[in-house]
Amino acid sequence: MELFFLFLLVVIMATALGSGYPVAFALPGAAIITIVAAAATGYVFVGNPDAYFHSGGPSQWLTAGVTNLRGIYLEVERDTLIAIPLFIFMGIMLQRSKIAEDLLVTMAQLFGPVPGGLGISVVFVGALLAATTGIVGATVVAMGLISLPAMLRNNYSQSLATGTIAASGTLGQIIPPSIVLIILADQLASAADQASTLRKALHKEATGELSMPTTFDVSSTSAGEMFLGAFIPGLVLVLLYMAFILIFAILRPKLAPAVPYEGQRDAKFWGQVLLTLVPPLALIFLVLGSIIGGIATVNQAGAIGAAGALIMAGYRLPEKGTPGIYIPAIIAIVGLGLIAFALSTYEMNIKALIVNGGDMTGIYIGAVAVGLVVFALIWSGLRVLRIENTMQEVMLETAKTTSLVFIILLGAAMLTAAFRAFGGEELVRDYLNALPGGFWSQFIIVMAVIFILGFFLDFIEIAVVVVPIVAPILLAAPDANITAVWLGVMIGLNIQTSFLTPPFGFALFYLRGVAPAIVKTVQIYKGVIAFIALQLAALAIVGYYPQLVNYLPNRVSLLSESSPPPRNPRLQYCLEDYVHAQLEGGNAELSSAIERARDLDLSILPQRVSAELSGAFNDAETAITTIDQVWVAHAAVEQAAPAYRPQLLEVRDIERAIRGLQREADEIHESIRFLDAASSGDRIAEGEAKIAAIEEEIAHLQGEIPETWADAYKTFSALINEEEGLRNTYRRSADGSVEPVINFLAILDGNSAFAELEQQLLALGDIIQTADADAAEDALKEAGSAFGSIAGANEVSSDLSKARRVLRRGDIDAALGEWRNAVASYEQQAAWREAANSQLRPGLEAYLDATADTIGARQQDRLSREQALFLAGCSADHRDLSLFF
Repeated sequence: MELFFLFLLVVIMATALGSGYPVAFALPGAAIITIVAAAATGYVFVGNPDAYFHSGGPSQWLTAGVTNLRGIYLEVERDTLIAIPLFIFMGIMLQRSKIAEDLLVTMAQLFGPVPGGLGISVVFVGALLAATTGIVGATVVAMGLISLPAMLRNNYSQSLATGTIAASGTLGQIIPPSIVLIILADQLASAADQASTLRKALHKEATGELSMPTTFDVSSTSAGEMFLGAFIPGLVLVLLYMAFILIFAILRPKLAPAVPYEGQRDAKFWGQVLLTLVPPLALIFLVLGSIIGGIATVNQAGAIGAAGALIMAGYRLPEKGTPGIYIPAIIAIVGLGLIAFALSTYEMNIKALIVNGGDMTGIYIGAVAVGLVVFALIWSGLRVLRIENTMQEVMLETAKTTSLVFIILLGAAMLTAAFRAFGGEELVRDYLNALPGGFWSQFIIVMAVIFILGFFLDFIEIAVVVVPIVAPILLAAPDANITAVWLGVMIGLNIQTSFLTPPFGFALFYLRGVAPAIVKTVQIYKGVIAFIALQLAALAIVGYYPQLVNYLPNRVSLLSESSPPPRNPRLQYCLEDYVHAQLEGGNAELSSAIERARDLDLSILPQRVSAELSGAFNDAETAITTIDQVWVAHAAVEQAAPAYRPQLLEVRDIERAIRGLQREADEIHESIRFLDAASSGDRIAEGEAKIAAIEEEIAHLQGEIPETWADAYKTFSALINEEEGLRNTYRRSADGSVEPVINFLAILDGNSAFAELEQQLLALGDIIQTADADAAEDALKEAGSAFGSIAGANEVSSDLSKARRVLRRGDIDAALGEWRNAVASYEQQAAWREAANSQLRPGLEAYLDATADTIGARQQDRLSREQALFLAGCSADHRDLSLFF
């Protein structure tokens, strides 16, 4: 019956959507109707409203839906949700400003003489509008009204012209900033948490270990990472479109002829080109550049985009020749220039300046600059409000569109809860896990389903209904170990085809509505076929080269001010790749630095400190030797893996099937456990028979596990354990090679503070003898704390603490004795501190500099640029973890 109600849920939802019923009500309505129907049926026929639910009951799952709603509604501070209205406002404002018209006309004049130039200009403008407005309907309509007549007048093929316009108009769905990417980031963030739980459970079942190494965990994503990840794939798609049009025009020039520009390409022409191109490009740079550069979050970038759109509308909406038309924009540019000058020239941390004192000039300049920008925004806003009441209309459209997106998100939360209530999630998981071929067969099936759904559903519906169900399963698979940002971009590219695929391709409807009667609908449908194929080709390219998605987010993360430290567990494999590459074939400079460090005269130091430094130099040699051994062990694992992996996959598939059967048996046992034997004997007997059949099937599956599996698993596990053991040895040795040296130099850095406490220490003798007990104790405590805050001065601090304790007992002589011990410790330490600072510091600093790029990399505060770039490229590929599961 659970399957029946699951089927009923899907049928009600599909019927409602197919009949044109609003999505915002179709999704939660289908969920509520199905849950109530299941509860009523269970109550009528079995006397238990919970009977036909996979687990729990109707109140639990209705509450789960409401909880999901509340969670989404109340967590408005999340990047993925706050950014939505900001980018919607930006897009609608730019669309109303008729930026598309200016761009299309100018680009057509610029690219016209090139074969297929009009088509290429449409793609170029589509890409620019995608990075600014991101509104498919407005972009397709604008380009259809302006470009399509021009292309037809110049004898362009109807199919090519309409296909180019429709496809270019959809670029806003994958080129950031994109609402699709924001919604996908929101869904994938939750899916990554679920996938992490699934992978941990899988690791425990496969290995028997209670905890999973953090390096095997699932990586989540954010809207900012999605923007970064989609940037290069978006450009790849644009280049594919342009290349196709150019090749088509070269092969069939009569269907895409060049259009010479009849005017003069003089200074006025190029000035118009710059005036048309620079503002949108500058806005793109400010929005995306601030995210890529790590300067702004997605929320802040959305606010920047909204403000920029308002400034551009302020000079674009008034008629040309209006007095002072560009003054607000100029004021805003001056304000931004002053802000950039202040940030680059002065200290702008106002709290630090107030607390510590300093030059406030930068703060004053920044305040004036912000005032100028705010004044320009107010002026532009008043203009936009006054001209055809544009501001009010844009705000109203923003509110409507934002409400639509949020209501669909809320409805999808209830639908997902209902889907899980009837076991749909486990059904999908079991089906995908049962597919042969591991992750890639699952992924291809999911992509095919999403592609087919795109024929009938809108992108938001697919993102909020399908992604929460399938994403946790795909992200949890260890054999591919994909990143959430890669999966999001792949789904985004796939969803983009939904705008072009009939019968419900919205871009086709938009274009049909503005195309002249001479253009037949069949020509529009024929025109998009090639571009759908290009979108699928882009999907294949990005799927085969995950670096196209992962590299840019990794690069920005590792080069940012908040980059993870080199000791982050997720960075270790790639960092060791880097170190091995640096040391491969020997490193004479590093070896020489170690030898010079060994030649330092450590006899001036206390024995303990000298032993620690000598041990560091020994660890350096151990680390160099061990990193080579790591790669020998790694090569052994790689050599054995091809023969071991098929057997591993076979056994894991069998074990997965056994676990599924065992869950089924447990569910049957749970359903009959509390039944009364007198009234439900037949049902109990039927359940026990099913359990017996399942146990027989489990025994049969267990017999299919190869007899050689235990030995193969033991042998391969030994190889993996040897590699992991050597890696851990390398990491301990690498840390030990520099950590004592860093700590010792920190001691020497405190020499000045240590010397300044001498008089305070010597004065304690008189205080102990002459002052009252409380005052003497306070003085000892103060001095002890002062020495305790200095690296390496713990002995002095300890002696002073002892003096304070015995003084508390009233024993002044004992306190003086401990004080004299403190003075002796101070004098002894002062002697070797000064000598070490002059004789050892240069050599130790040279040693750290020589090791910083290799064995000392883990102990750095942050990665060097060269290291960060190497790690960004290394971690951009997906590392197969199936051998560890």
